[in-house]
Amino acid sequence: MLSVGRSGVAGSGKTEVYLRAAESALQAGGQALVLVPEINLTPQLEARFAARFPGRVLVSQHSALTPAQRLRHWLLAHTGQADLVLGTRLAVFASMPRLALVVVDEEHDPSFKQQEGARYSARDLAIWRAHDAGVPVLLGSATPSLEAWQRVQEGRWLRLPLATRIGGGAMPKVRVFDMGRLPRVPEGQERVLAPPLLHAITERIERGEQSLLLLNRRGFAPVLHCGACGWKSGCPHCSAWRVFHKHDRTLRCHHCGFTERVPRGCPDCGNLDISPIGRGTEKLAEQLAELLPTARIGRIDADSSRGVGVLEQQLAAVHAGDVDVLVGTQMVAKGHDFRHITLVAAVNPDGALFSSDFRAPERLFALLMQAGGRAGRDAAQADKSEMWIQTWHPQHPLYAALAAHDYEAFAAAQLRDRRNAGLPPFASLALLRAEARTRDAALAFLNDARTGALGFEGVTVYAPVPPHVAKVADVERLQMLLESPSRSTLQRMLADWLPTLHALRQTHKGLMRWAVDVDPLVI
Repeated sequence: MLSVGRSGVAGSGKTEVYLRAAESALQAGGQALVLVPEINLTPQLEARFAARFPGRVLVSQHSALTPAQRLRHWLLAHTGQADLVLGTRLAVFASMPRLALVVVDEEHDPSFKQQEGARYSARDLAIWRAHDAGVPVLLGSATPSLEAWQRVQEGRWLRLPLATRIGGGAMPKVRVFDMGRLPRVPEGQERVLAPPLLHAITERIERGEQSLLLLNRRGFAPVLHCGACGWKSGCPHCSAWRVFHKHDRTLRCHHCGFTERVPRGCPDCGNLDISPIGRGTEKLAEQLAELLPTARIGRIDADSSRGVGVLEQQLAAVHAGDVDVLVGTQMVAKGHDFRHITLVAAVNPDGALFSSDFRAPERLFALLMQAGGRAGRDAAQADKSEMWIQTWHPQHPLYAALAAHDYEAFAAAQLRDRRNAGLPPFASLALLRAEARTRDAALAFLNDARTGALGFEGVTVYAPVPPHVAKVADVERLQMLLESPSRSTLQRMLADWLPTLHALRQTHKGLMRWAVDVDPLVI
């Protein structure tokens, strides 16, 4: 197998590389499998492949298809009638007797990991499948995962860099704006955007250009709060807040889906003055409409794009120039070829800098690099494209690497920290997750499982702890981390340990379910 890590700046022509590789595979009588991380990226990629290969049978595989469509597409691939299969992580299981090429676009994206039910990494399965079939695999990303980057450094994978944008485009100039320089706003008021950023957006509108504001939090506000008694809009079924959605006046839990109308007053003390705390995309779009009354404000997130064909209509409006300022979550930060966007702004990215998740900086850097890549794609506007970062921590090394578009420096620093801390890719991890109606039932199972695991050499078994969201839909969740510097040692240990876990399941009647997650993305 030839395992290729193809890194390139956003807009550098990675899709064209995929097309040419697929052309070679098809000319040799083979089939090509192309994976993308999210459903909303499949239509435009399908259009590119269909235009390049007219007359060829192209099918898709993703969860938005009906069961009948999915079966039909699977059969076309299985019988060899389909030459091209495009899809999300589900497509990695497509039966393809003439498989000659595997492509994984945005290989760093966490969406390739199935984190419920049968847990698997579609990227890793794609690599294994290509190895098993003896065919090449292309992994494309402007910000490769650190695991992939380390394999390149070790010489196990080949890196083919694409350092420049096609068509004369250029990466935007990054402006890191220190929010601490601004005067404090009066109590009770909220600053939406820094005045220089608002001025830059206004200039774009006057020139007929577009701006993209990235805020990776949907809804109007993360929580409602009563200033009199301290009540907050917690979910009665989860250890999480219910998000305020102003459009339909609801409080909605994004974990279990529990939804209620917003109360007229505080449920605890009756105070009528309950107010939102924080900001989501819905609120940001409303605030921008007040600040820029003549601008056409668009919003794309999981709430605004519900319904068949809604997202396609929204994206078409952006491409047609019917939107001046687009507010969106990570849904619009990657893969889209917006030709008229010359300014991208990350409104509130600092939270990930100090997360307890060791992968949070890697994800943030990738998200910001991808978002910045939406600007400057048109050569005629490339020299005036900008990315703004509103931050309270302008000296953070992550922002310095971002401003220099220097992924290599960022990756080197992260890998150095990971090596010192004994974290992936220099160690292998697994999580044993347990769910039960009571915390004690889950804890008892994990404690017994830990006792049975302590005798294995070369594997560290940590005590059970709750995850970030410990309860979802009235189900208590706990997890136990296993760590080893040797992947093979961890795999042997897990194989020997699984019979013990199955036996324990029979004796712990209060346990609802358990699962072993190898290479967990969320710890």
